[in-house]
Amino acid sequence: MSRAVPRSRKVLALVAGAAALAAPLALAVPASGAEAEAGAYTVTPLRFTVEAGGRSCAVDADLYRPAGADAAHPAPAVLATNGFGGSKSDGSTAAIGKAFAERGYVGLVYSGLGFGKSGCLISLDAPETDGRAAARLVDFLAGSRAADDGTRVDFVTRDGAGDPRVGMIGGSYGGAVQLAAASVDPRIDALVPLITWNDLAYSLAPNAADRATPGVFKWQWANGFYLIGEGQPLLSPSLDPSRINSLGCLHFVTDACDTVRLLNSGRYPAAETEKMLTYARSVSPVSYLDRITAPTLIVQGQSDSLFNLNEARATYDRLRERGVDTRMIWQSWGHSGGQKPGELDLGDPEGSYVGQRVLAWFDRHLRKNAAADTGPAFAWYREGQSAYGTADRVPALSQKLYLSGDGKLVDNRTKVARGSRQYGNWLVPTSHSESSLAGMIGLPDPRPYDTPGTYLGWTSAPLTAPVDLVGAPRATLRVVSPATERVQDSGDAADKLVLFAKLYDVAPDGTKTLVNRLVAPVRVPDVTRPFTVELPGIVHRYETGHRLEFVVAASDTAYSGNRGVKPVTVVSDPESTGTLSLPLVGGGRVG
Repeated sequence: MSRAVPRSRKVLALVAGAAALAAPLALAVPASGAEAEAGAYTVTPLRFTVEAGGRSCAVDADLYRPAGADAAHPAPAVLATNGFGGSKSDGSTAAIGKAFAERGYVGLVYSGLGFGKSGCLISLDAPETDGRAAARLVDFLAGSRAADDGTRVDFVTRDGAGDPRVGMIGGSYGGAVQLAAASVDPRIDALVPLITWNDLAYSLAPNAADRATPGVFKWQWANGFYLIGEGQPLLSPSLDPSRINSLGCLHFVTDACDTVRLLNSGRYPAAETEKMLTYARSVSPVSYLDRITAPTLIVQGQSDSLFNLNEARATYDRLRERGVDTRMIWQSWGHSGGQKPGELDLGDPEGSYVGQRVLAWFDRHLRKNAAADTGPAFAWYREGQSAYGTADRVPALSQKLYLSGDGKLVDNRTKVARGSRQYGNWLVPTSHSESSLAGMIGLPDPRPYDTPGTYLGWTSAPLTAPVDLVGAPRATLRVVSPATERVQDSGDAADKLVLFAKLYDVAPDGTKTLVNRLVAPVRVPDVTRPFTVELPGIVHRYETGHRLEFVVAASDTAYSGNRGVKPVTVVSDPESTGTLSLPLVGGGRVG
């Protein structure tokens, strides 16, 4: 670890962090009065022994059987597991079983491997481990295997011998496992992954300019989860020997620990880094989406600096390219908060737009109701408005702005002023976007800021009408950094230039808002060449009189930074200048 923390403080951080990180996943806690009526369903605790990842693993589960379900009146099933640090018993996970049993589905809710009372190591939802474990539970729902106590089921709808009608739903860690399971088990009929990842290499060490070049370590989020994972024996004591790794980790598979240690080291030599990237992607949907055929309703959070909207977009695009029935919703809340009135609550799914879409998705694909309306291809939460925006595709980049040498963001290349501007970095962070650790220990998170001299900004003219941005802006940049040029080919990616791109909303009174505290970390592949930066997807209305400000900063408190001092100059002229492209909807324009 890069920061020495006293043992007592580590324990406190683990306990507080588990609660804080689980909070955004409270997607299914029933609202007051939403508990099932007596007799609406029964709950039976079960234990399974499965082979996964080369070990024999115990799986702790609860079976929710709706009233009236029997061999003569079978019902489709919903399978679910917890987010990272949770279990089958936490409020959000258990409520999934309750909510769907109340609505006539058989529910099977279980603690993921390495959590609660389930055995084995945390393997980050690897298909051949967590995916295979889920497939063994599908066997149980098919009636082709029994729980450890001999319990079998004959009341789940089947599409054929050994093939139950089953969907999956869950958030974050309980979202990626659905994709992992569907990649190894084609019997799964429908998926609803919420706020989960596409590529862990991008999630934990993003490079918004080049996925082939090691990214910038997101140390707060990554180390928070690492501590929670390694602390599982403290948080959920278990004598199950399959939950202990004797090879230097306490609770993760060895490759996961090696990845976190390399990221914390601040050294990224080519061979070790390639191994890290290969491993992170092997446990990520990006590596196995081509094996998934189950219809998938993707729900991602606009307020999410852990797994941003670009992750959902990457999964959505790849599945649709292959002809898989895929829809995507961008809701307000994610791992960074953002819960709004009327947002998804599976205790009352009929009461929210997203809940209604989930019910319709399962109605169509599990109950085979051809009349069920599964909704548009794409929908997004509109702040302060009564309905979601919808479209048959994700908005394309529709307006290009230019970075002028006088610090202006202009709408025509002929308006670009010649000039050069410079910033420098310190050996400590001088810009702030967010602190995920602040939420873990109950401290307020300071407003985002940038220290003068350590960033450059380009600002538009005040808007004459509102502008709605929906999607991921894209910037092309050229920078000059002789100090970087001298060392960037050392063989250690840590010697390359690091910078952070972001978009602010500047109010008429000068107040600046970093939308959802999102930034695009970049490790520049080669400072002698232009490069393109994909910013995190955002949904935001810039009101009349407000201005857009595009900022490039030297550092950020939530990420690792540059090795050494590397001044940067940006040169602008009408013939060759940086650009910023925006995905706008509704006909509004900047400039």
